[in-house]
Amino acid sequence: MTQNDRVIVVMPAYNAANTLERIYNDVPKDVVDEIIVVDDCSKDNTAEIARRLPVTYIRHERNTGYGGNQKTCYTEALKRGAGTVVMLHADYQYDGRMIGPAVHILKLGICDVVLGNRIRTRREALEGGMPPVKYLSNRGLTLLENLLSGQNLGEWHSGFRAYSRRVLETVPFMENSDNFVFDSQFLVQSVHFGFKIGDIPVPVRYFDEASSISIRASTRYAFHTLATFAQWYGHRVGVVNVPRFRRVTPTPRSAS
Repeated sequence: MTQNDRVIVVMPAYNAANTLERIYNDVPKDVVDEIIVVDDCSKDNTAEIARRLPVTYIRHERNTGYGGNQKTCYTEALKRGAGTVVMLHADYQYDGRMIGPAVHILKLGICDVVLGNRIRTRREALEGGMPPVKYLSNRGLTLLENLLSGQNLGEWHSGFRAYSRRVLETVPFMENSDNFVFDSQFLVQSVHFGFKIGDIPVPVRYFDEASSISIRASTRYAFHTLATFAQWYGHRVGVVNVPRFRRVTPTPRSAS
């Protein structure tokens, strides 16, 4: 194994004390070399739970937001020699047992980015507890995003994402928002730089501890997502110069 071939799972966490150990137990240890939990200044006992698990635990001294948390996740994973990085929410909404298939797809070179798709069928998503309003908004926004980007993804809004090292070294994710729109920006960047994006079915699990943003926040998220597409189109035709769509030069891979 070369220095940059490790499989690292990163978990952005905020008030995840009730779910962190459950999602940790789902992660296939025969596939994953390291798990990094980045605690975004939780107010519960997330730190206590994380410190008793065999994970690399990093705590933010102030809350940086969902996007800010991911910036730390990916920066640390690259520093620690990740060849593949899987981002998995710590709220137990996504099935960590699907990490193996996602990693395999990346290592075969079939895709550069793999998303977990919670919406295999409408019935399955709703019976899994996804609120009807959230289902409809997810479907509508995903349809529009696919049309604007030329993709055919089951959903754009998954908290289960796997990336090759090359993607994380190329996409200037530090230019992205510190808030929820970070995910949409990252996917638009991945399309912009020509990476292959695919998805796999992941069972949906909604319950009291599973994170969910409010209707107001969801509306703001949708607006900022569409603004990201407008910036992308403007950048492509030369009307504006947007830093998040300027390629980062990958650092050389070194052998151990």
